[in-house]
Amino acid sequence: MIMKLKVASARPTTPAVLHLRLVHPQRPELPAWDPGAHVDLRLPDGRVRQYSLCGDPADRTAYEIAVKREDAGRGGSAWAHENLLPGAVAHVSAPRNNFPLVDVASEHIFVAGGIGVTPFVAMARQLATDGRRFVLHDCAPSPEQAPLLNELRAVCGRHLREWFTSEGRRFEPAEIGPPRDGTHVYACGPQRLLDVVRAALSAAGWPDAQIHSEVFQATLDENFKPEPFDATIASTGAVLHVPADRSLLQVLRDHGLATASSCELGVCGTCTCGYRDGVVIHRDVVLPVASRQDRMTPCVSRARVSVTLDL
Repeated sequence: MIMKLKVASARPTTPAVLHLRLVHPQRPELPAWDPGAHVDLRLPDGRVRQYSLCGDPADRTAYEIAVKREDAGRGGSAWAHENLLPGAVAHVSAPRNNFPLVDVASEHIFVAGGIGVTPFVAMARQLATDGRRFVLHDCAPSPEQAPLLNELRAVCGRHLREWFTSEGRRFEPAEIGPPRDGTHVYACGPQRLLDVVRAALSAAGWPDAQIHSEVFQATLDENFKPEPFDATIASTGAVLHVPADRSLLQVLRDHGLATASSCELGVCGTCTCGYRDGVVIHRDVVLPVASRQDRMTPCVSRARVSVTLDL
């Protein structure tokens, strides 16, 4: 479902980050969402970008997102900064959540890098309202370059830890401490931050099931060379050949097996499907390790030689 929402306000939260408040021009309420959810923003040329909702989940009158302008990016953020001014119309999907809070956790530890703080604003707001334990480590070059810092300080209070390199303070994963039953760690931000946090926690003995991360950019691997493979459709026995220069998702569409999709970069999880056998080369950044044994993202992931799809 795509909604045409009006930009109620657009204000800079840093020199590079625009904080948008989106409302429905006719309906008083928007679809409900939980902390960690994101929406798709559809651009005029058909491209899609994902943005975490950073407002108050209890406030259904508006969706709030924060868009960092990336002048070296693919143009989506620049378009948003230049065109999503008050009164403009934004084409936005209903919320989806690939990064939820773990309900059974007794303590939540958040590590945010720059614009990666956006999902944690809503998470922290919910936990503070419920009186639950959490700590948020906010990493940025300086206070002036830390998105939504005023909102974070108001919501988190003493639960906020600020790490600004301009002040000589750099976050180290050792701040999280040793593994603890019931404690879950969430990280969002640049890939290098996620890699450092996960590697350090794994080395310290943290179980993978207690480490969660989200990133909204494609995994880049210049050394990866796609190979052709065959995909068998379990329900019909049909064998589809996937050339090296095409994705499995494209081939499925060619044969009338279109599946819902959005980003087609392996970051949103919309197109995931099941598979029964085969060696899958997972190239997405959304599927948790536990799900990769029987699910894959056909927009970017591939297989060695062959795979049987549960379609």
